[in-house]
Amino acid sequence: MQPNQQDGIKFGKEQLLANLAMLVVVILWGVSYISVKIAVDAIPPTTLALIRFAIAALFLWIIQRRVEPDARFDRKDIPKMLLGGLLGVTFYFYFQNIGVKLSTAVNASLIAGVVPIIAIILDVLFFHGRASWLKILAIVMTIIGAYMAVTANGQISTDSSKFTGNMYMLVAMMSWALYTLVNRSLQDKYSGIFLITYQMISGTLFLVPLSMFEYHEWRWFSLSVFGHVLFLSICCSVVCYVLYMYALKRLDVVITTIYLNLVTVVGVVSGCLILHETILPAQMIGGVITIVAIIAVNLEDILARKRASRTARDIATVAEELS
Repeated sequence: MQPNQQDGIKFGKEQLLANLAMLVVVILWGVSYISVKIAVDAIPPTTLALIRFAIAALFLWIIQRRVEPDARFDRKDIPKMLLGGLLGVTFYFYFQNIGVKLSTAVNASLIAGVVPIIAIILDVLFFHGRASWLKILAIVMTIIGAYMAVTANGQISTDSSKFTGNMYMLVAMMSWALYTLVNRSLQDKYSGIFLITYQMISGTLFLVPLSMFEYHEWRWFSLSVFGHVLFLSICCSVVCYVLYMYALKRLDVVITTIYLNLVTVVGVVSGCLILHETILPAQMIGGVITIVAIIAVNLEDILARKRASRTARDIATVAEELS
């Protein structure tokens, strides 16, 4: 067998494994809302987050120390690292768990799809980002889609527990969007596993005092509930992250983006099939509108990066010919 053929087969296997990894990530993250919904009925929301991430942080720390034993934080980056843990772990899962408890797994899955658009809005408002006409159109589409997903029947009923839960989910998504923006300056300096490990540790520590407000709700819970906690900790917070990092290095951004948009679909379908939750036509339409808007925005960014890369190569080629 020729070397080129061997390289081709190796590349094909890596592509196949990377696609399988993303498929596992999508399925596990999609059904994670089911486990949150079940576990949060037996464990207070903040306490659930604390137990989940205490376990996950331990496993990730062991992995990180084996992979990057010499990695260290620059002291000047510690405040951003702590802020990332506060936004991406403490606040996000505090609001998410309460939101899922009050609302449904289906609604939570639908609302989770708006994160990329919230990130664009916050980037424009606070970080002087630029918004193209396509991004502005996507923002409008997502607002319409989110409104349909949150209100379901087109009417706002503030005394409904589901509506309150949906609002908690929206705040959680805003927290996650801020987390992604805060991490921008850190991602070029540190590996993904290093960042997520230490931000998860700091976020878990911030959950400790918050969980103390729930001590009067602490009860013994069943082994089946603990099984859901372990699933969230190990499968959704450790295995999924490692698989996602593996796939991200081997697949085009377009492919991983499309896969991530399917998390909402898996969440909605699993909520309907496993928990027998209902989804109204308006919510389904709102979810589709949101997914279309997000795919359009991501494709625009990807094409822009490719054009910039092509331009840089052309300039380098011309400079080389002139020299």
